[in-house]
Amino acid sequence: MSITSTIAASAERRATVSTRDGVALAVREYGPRNADLTVVLLHGHCLRTASWSYVRSTLLRQYAGARIVCYDHRGHGDSAAASRRTYNLEQLGHDLRDVLDAVAPTGPVVLVGHSMGGMTALTYVSQNPQEIGTRIVGVALIATAASGLADAGFGRLLRNPVVSVFQTAVRHAPGMMQHAKRVGCKVFAPIIRTAEFGDRKVSPGVLALANAMHNQTPIVTMAGFLSAFMAYDQTDALPLLSRIPTLVLSGSADLMTPPSHSVAMAAAVDYSDFVMVEGAGHSVILEQPRQVAEAIARLMNRVGGTDRIEGPHLTVVA
Repeated sequence: MSITSTIAASAERRATVSTRDGVALAVREYGPRNADLTVVLLHGHCLRTASWSYVRSTLLRQYAGARIVCYDHRGHGDSAAASRRTYNLEQLGHDLRDVLDAVAPTGPVVLVGHSMGGMTALTYVSQNPQEIGTRIVGVALIATAASGLADAGFGRLLRNPVVSVFQTAVRHAPGMMQHAKRVGCKVFAPIIRTAEFGDRKVSPGVLALANAMHNQTPIVTMAGFLSAFMAYDQTDALPLLSRIPTLVLSGSADLMTPPSHSVAMAAAVDYSDFVMVEGAGHSVILEQPRQVAEAIARLMNRVGGTDRIEGPHLTVVA
């Protein structure tokens, strides 16, 4: 594992972290290097760090003393592709460990995960239970699940035999399937919009950002993680989160990971902060970034160790 850094702008530091199996992960860092608290934002399947842009900007305005770290998962965004056999949640947990060891080897850390990012956080908790309450001092699980992804909402499609056929086709003809993916994104755009953004009106800029992130994700990456979602179960990790401040947040109109997943997780974690954003869909971090940032800010207040800048826009989400 190694790290090399370059400066992209005064507000953003770029780095490349090499994982133990040699995959280069693109990392972005914001805020003071010597911060008392590091917040790691973990993005979802077929997304990238840009999905956190609006939430991250709000947090940086509210907290002067926190350092925020984002990175693209293997096969996503600016990170390198890897063997499809490594596209699973266990590996993403190990990747998170490599990133933390490289950019935040000491000091308290808050993990904030959206969708697959939340699953990555829970997997990390399961892999490193000794760090809960010591190194990991807070966790936020946003529009995600601890198990049963194929039991509710659009996740039921994972059980369809067509998924296995699709994965086989990708393995044998990835180029042709990549072209088919681009066509499919245009054809099914209205369905995808409903699944991700719920029943609220979303700005064209947000839709353009979401569509770009989906279209740029390689088909091999997209297909590779589907089997992992079927087998995913980290319910045993939830009781560990009772040791630390925990946020569970969901959009009420999330069809990808329906609110029932969040309700179950919140019930399993003592004193968790449970937030339901009315009318929001799976892409709640793009759709309602201010409400998401408010909930994360409340988590950071519970954790302590940051300097908050008071402003007129921060309110408590009911």
